Amino acid sequence: MTRIAIVGGHGQIARQLVPLLRRADHDPVALVRNEAYREELEGRGAEVRMLDIEHQGAAEFAAAFAGCDAVVFAAGGGPDGNVERKRTVDLEGSLKSIEAARAAGIRRLVQVSAIGVDDPLDADTGDVWRAYVEAKRDADAALRASGLDWTILRPGRLTDEPATGHVALGPGVARGEVTRADTAAVLAAVLDVPSSIGQQWNVVNGDVPIEQAARSPGR
Repeated sequence: MTRIAIVGGHGQIARQLVPLLRRADHDPVALVRNEAYREELEGRGAEVRMLDIEHQGAAEFAAAFAGCDAVVFAAGGGPDGNVERKRTVDLEGSLKSIEAARAAGIRRLVQVSAIGVDDPLDADTGDVWRAYVEAKRDADAALRASGLDWTILRPGRLTDEPATGHVALGPGVARGEVTRADTAAVLAAVLDVPSSIGQQWNVVNGDVPIEQAARSPGR
């Protein structure tokens, strides 16, 4: 059994990840900024700890990670059109998680990114989308250079459809849709697969069972 800290613990993917980790005999620790989320998350099986991603620093992140064996960075600035929050949450939250994991002696960090963020942006790309893509791109680059035992998962367009249990997973997988439920299941699976360390994989819905895909991803 391992204890997994989830940064962005009340996010749409994180809420579905918690019971999956519990069923896999892990102890999920949901890190949230709002005490009002406690009852719901504890009901899903998580330990809840307070962490304000935007207004607390790496030292507070490290304290929140205490006793954990791995970190999942699943936070996002949301679809509210706030350019600044793409930087303070998606990028700076990731950078603080990396620094804090090192300080806490945690090697394993799995990060949720987005498909295609390394691709060149069109000149007419909107400010919010540009800020989001650049934040995810730079967060991924920082994690790859961190020296930690990292995995980066880059889902396609997220949907709220029911889980299918099947995905296409790999570095060259083309754009497509993927359910948040299946994305959470891939996160839970790769945490337990040592060969996923040092890998950056796109994920969309496909034909391969998730456990199989995590152990033998495509190209």
